Amino acid sequence: MATIKDVARLAGVGVGTVSRVMSGKGPVSAESEARVRTAIETLDYRPSHPARALAAKTYGTIGVFVPDIGGSYYSEMLRVIDRELRACDRYMIAANGCGPSTAREQVLAAVDFVLQRGCDGLLLVSQEVRDEDFAVFRDRVPYIATLNRTVPTLEEGCFAVDHFRGGQIAAEALLSRGHRKLAIISGPSQTADNCERLRGFHAVMRDAGIPDETIACVEGDFSLEGGWAAADRLLAQGASFTGLFVANDDMAIAALSRFQSAGLKVPHDVSVVAYDDIRAGAFSSPPLTTVRIPFVELALNATNWLLNTCYDMTRPVERHFEASLTLRESLAQAPTGA
Repeated sequence: MATIKDVARLAGVGVGTVSRVMSGKGPVSAESEARVRTAIETLDYRPSHPARALAAKTYGTIGVFVPDIGGSYYSEMLRVIDRELRACDRYMIAANGCGPSTAREQVLAAVDFVLQRGCDGLLLVSQEVRDEDFAVFRDRVPYIATLNRTVPTLEEGCFAVDHFRGGQIAAEALLSRGHRKLAIISGPSQTADNCERLRGFHAVMRDAGIPDETIACVEGDFSLEGGWAAADRLLAQGASFTGLFVANDDMAIAALSRFQSAGLKVPHDVSVVAYDDIRAGAFSSPPLTTVRIPFVELALNATNWLLNTCYDMTRPVERHFEASLTLRESLAQAPTGA
């Protein structure tokens, strides 16, 4: 297998010249560059990743952690991150947890696994690690971006949306259609962004004269299976409601199916407002009304920020993101007299 020294010898130049040609950085005459490229082609030279990292003083990789690599929400994030990195000849090393409520120790172990592979930056999606954990990460990787979270010491790299406002939007949508008998399928109670959306939802309802204790609430885990099980528990409790807020789209899609199997029609009997606006929500039956969280845009801009800080690029970075309502057929007026 050819080495960089073999290329330099055949081209009649120094190893440093070969490195500059390959990295595109530093002065090289047109004649020398042509000889180097001819030698590379002749020898079919393919530099090893460690060799390239040593020469360029970068790994060309970004570490990524998400709670669940199989979830619709996170898989769409990963698709965007991977696409943008590849467009710049960079790659991601990804690890995932065991779901949205992955224990802190498991997150730390997964991040350690990623960083051991060599990364120029880290993109982290987790509510479980503590703010002080980021100081430890910074000792190992200089640039860190977070999604759905603001860390006081990393504000420049934090990309988040106001989930309190997202919960308000869901509540306002149901109230505007006359729904006052309500229920909630929440996400895990220990998850910070879930707590924020519920806090916003209840704040609007209290202002409308609907106390928290009158709203039936069951906890799910953000998965399809969890949504089905939570909807099943609501039905088993005999809760009376015409409007349902579900804390993410995956659970809402499963709840629609459970209601259908029980003979309930959405939105004739129950209106449903979900959260996130993943692609699948537009194709459920009926299509989901949902609070749109611009998570693809969050992932795109966090990736651009890392490319800029790690590799001196000048990609555009936006920092203002708002939740909004995507209105579809799962929301209708409350039944007369309800």
